Amino acid sequence: MDETFDPKVLLATLTELPGVYRMIDAQGKVLYVGKAKNLKKRVASYFRDNHPSPRIALMVAQIARVETTVTRSEAEALLLENNLIKSLSPRYNILFRDDKSYPYIVLSHDRYPRLAFYRGTTDRNADYFGPYPSSTAVRDSVNLLQRMFRLRTCENSVFSNRSRPCLLYQIKRCSGPCVDLIEPEAYAQDVQMASMFLQGRQQEIIERLGEAMDLAAQNLAFEQAAVYRDQIQSLRRVQDRQYVESTRGEDVDVVVAVEEGGMLCVNLAMVRGGRHLGDKPQFPSNAGDSTPAEVLAAFLCQHYLTHPVPARVFVNLAGLDGEVSETLEELAGRPVPVIEPRLTMHKVWVDMAEQNGRLAIVARRSQIARQETRLEALQTVLNLENDDTQEFRIECFDISHTQGESTVASCVVYQGNGMRKSEYRRFNIRDVQAGDDYAAMRQAVQRRYEKVSSGESLAPSLILIDGGKGQVGAAASVLEELGLSHLPMLGVAKGEGRKPGLETLIFPDGREPVQLPAEHPALHLIQEIRDEAHRFAVSGHRLQRGKSRKTSRLDDIDGIGPKRRKALIARFGGLQGIVGAGIDQLSAVPGISRELAEKIYAALH
Repeated sequence: MDETFDPKVLLATLTELPGVYRMIDAQGKVLYVGKAKNLKKRVASYFRDNHPSPRIALMVAQIARVETTVTRSEAEALLLENNLIKSLSPRYNILFRDDKSYPYIVLSHDRYPRLAFYRGTTDRNADYFGPYPSSTAVRDSVNLLQRMFRLRTCENSVFSNRSRPCLLYQIKRCSGPCVDLIEPEAYAQDVQMASMFLQGRQQEIIERLGEAMDLAAQNLAFEQAAVYRDQIQSLRRVQDRQYVESTRGEDVDVVVAVEEGGMLCVNLAMVRGGRHLGDKPQFPSNAGDSTPAEVLAAFLCQHYLTHPVPARVFVNLAGLDGEVSETLEELAGRPVPVIEPRLTMHKVWVDMAEQNGRLAIVARRSQIARQETRLEALQTVLNLENDDTQEFRIECFDISHTQGESTVASCVVYQGNGMRKSEYRRFNIRDVQAGDDYAAMRQAVQRRYEKVSSGESLAPSLILIDGGKGQVGAAASVLEELGLSHLPMLGVAKGEGRKPGLETLIFPDGREPVQLPAEHPALHLIQEIRDEAHRFAVSGHRLQRGKSRKTSRLDDIDGIGPKRRKALIARFGGLQGIVGAGIDQLSAVPGISRELAEKIYAALH
């Protein structure tokens, strides 16, 4: 510890208000960020004799100073702590990098509500059910609801422009509300039952359907009675298959921390409406020699800061810090029990989550071993000396366009045995001749490595270029201009028929190209990274192309401003719908006169 640092002097000046504290070493690096309801009491707990955690004791020995920020509440402190952890990545903070929002099932508030997959911020314009652990779980549930209740899943722009029912109606996955093949009242009943199903009220639905089936049979409406019968059978099959279902229709999360062979995993299982929806394993960074209880507490506080807090959380470890429950209560605005299970069903959920967490560790360890083998093989092929596979960084570039339109370059990053999606970059290529891939590659590489040349960004261990001699030569000339020609570079030229396994490796220094065997682990790694760069470039190009095609042709028409363009797109769902509309349909849009409709029609045909 720095000789000038005196904990007693620090503690004498600290307030007892809530806030955030930062432990900083002699070099000015932040070691740890924490929050506290009472700053003085919390910081004092680090400077007692014989600290029970060797990891924290090691951190305390490096503290040169402590900085604090007072907040108005503990919830505000939690938010500031989370933001600082993400931006500073302190060495001793356990960090979970799962910022992705979880998906929901949504039922819109339209006259004929739409059933759909949804990911993003919720609002009051629809009913949301979830969250679900994965998009697969949502789509399975949507498909099930389509079979049972035949709700529409199409976009409003498609729904409002149908003149005859689509294929989903023909295969009995939709009741055809777009062309009034079902009364609004009957459709509303189907929506209500779908909502009840998502709330876990399956038995109540079965009873209602049974009564409706009997009534239809009494009225000799045997076809309708058969529909009710099929719905009841579908619901009973779901109940039979969902063997871990609770009859209480409860919303809970099951969060367990497990350790196998020095690797820690937190597994989150979600139960909504009494139905077990699956689980999601996550692995912490900076966990070091942390205990499973410490990792579990860190996950609970970080996860529920950005995701909905359920009614209860079941955990597999006793003796969690009471601050965890207090934090969740602060976030939810109500008590949130964080408890071990007592009932048999809840114990089954926890046992399943633990088992799946251990399986996830086995799978992750196998994946890491495979990736390390691939990387070591690549280093050997290229004669690159770097023993630390965790530090070896590969950046790969690709160009995507359609006949020169909306050219986009991608740069993806591989490091630490996996893709670093948070560090991906796209470059919208400007001021180059349409279709000039060499100039586009040159611009992308220059824009990326100008920051490396100035010391503002990390240099990669290897640069991959998706392309042949021309693209590699363009990239190499930029590196030479920037004084970075020492960085290893490799081109990946597609083989005959673009078949995987026939790629040729191109070197910028004039060495003979190399073609590795199709089964070579180094080639598999190159293919994985190259394919990801291609995917990222294509998706970026499609976004750019879609934006330009939706607006540019309308913008060129005299008399079409932002308001009229918005009205046209809202009415017809996009440029394709506008192109397909006649003059009478165009003039029916508010703000579009007959004369302007004729002008629009002439410009688009």
